[in-house]
Amino acid sequence: MNWLNLTIKVGIALSILVIFSSCSDDDEEDLVGNWVELSDFEGIPRSDAVGISLEGKGYIVTGYDGEDRLNDLWEYDPLNDYWKQKADFPGKARNGAVGFSANGKAYVGTGYDGTNKLNDFYEFDPYTNSWTQIADFIGSPRYGAIAMTMGDRGYVGTGYDGNYLKDFYQYDPIADEWEQKVSVGGSKRRDAMTFVIDDIGYVFGGLDNGVYEDDFWKYDPTADSWTPLRDISDATDEDYDDDYSIVRTNAVTFVMDGKGYVATGGRSTTGGDVWEYNPVTDLWVEKTELAEDGSGGADRTEAVSFTINNIGYVITGRNSSYYFDDVWRFEPNSEMYEYD
Repeated sequence: MNWLNLTIKVGIALSILVIFSSCSDDDEEDLVGNWVELSDFEGIPRSDAVGISLEGKGYIVTGYDGEDRLNDLWEYDPLNDYWKQKADFPGKARNGAVGFSANGKAYVGTGYDGTNKLNDFYEFDPYTNSWTQIADFIGSPRYGAIAMTMGDRGYVGTGYDGNYLKDFYQYDPIADEWEQKVSVGGSKRRDAMTFVIDDIGYVFGGLDNGVYEDDFWKYDPTADSWTPLRDISDATDEDYDDDYSIVRTNAVTFVMDGKGYVATGGRSTTGGDVWEYNPVTDLWVEKTELAEDGSGGADRTEAVSFTINNIGYVITGRNSSYYFDDVWRFEPNSEMYEYD
């Protein structure tokens, strides 16, 4: 074999190796999941509102539009993909509030009205389209708290009242009573994330005095106890968390098919990335981001989300001084569609 032929063959082999290596890298970077844009939210574009799912519908209430705090309530019908305005929230207009659903009704409270931190709470009945003020939240007035539903009870905790907090409370809608429970494990925090899978609550992230927290906890309401899970950062020498970039505030969460999802938010930034949590393995996998090229979405913070009929939705939010009114549905196991 002459040197020319050998050189050509070696060159071809190296080219093929580079091609296969490049394809392998591309495959590793391909993320699964697809975002579908739906009919725009019909209210004022806003951030830092409350999103609640109830009886097969989604609800958005309160929020901030860059100039004013809001008290309007909107109902989303996923079957017909349209919005309908409902009775205004009767409390002070606010942002940074929380909400949950229990016993066939929605509950909204706490937050910030531009001057005061709040601890009042209200119940919304979707069948009569009416609000009723209920017992005040017994924790300190605050904003940036968390809320979730487990069983037929609501839970509210953490947040900021001038200090960072980790206290935790249960609401009984039948008795109209609040009861303090065991405080959230680990650090104090505001603007943290939470979701519920099989009546177990999960709390993670948030901000504590300038520190973006990476701890992750689950709550068993029957035992009234907290259990630490794996951190949501690259905290070990093992491979599983090498690419974790989940730490953030002001993100949204939803649950689909027994898995939890966190999307958007950031660390003093806006984001569009999406992570899927499997409670069986206690591991996270990155999915297609909302702002993926071609999707039409945009990085954002302070959006809202809800799950309706096992489908997750992300709505509103802001990027700097731009406020959104777009609505997105997530398909976690689909490939990204091509857009013109």
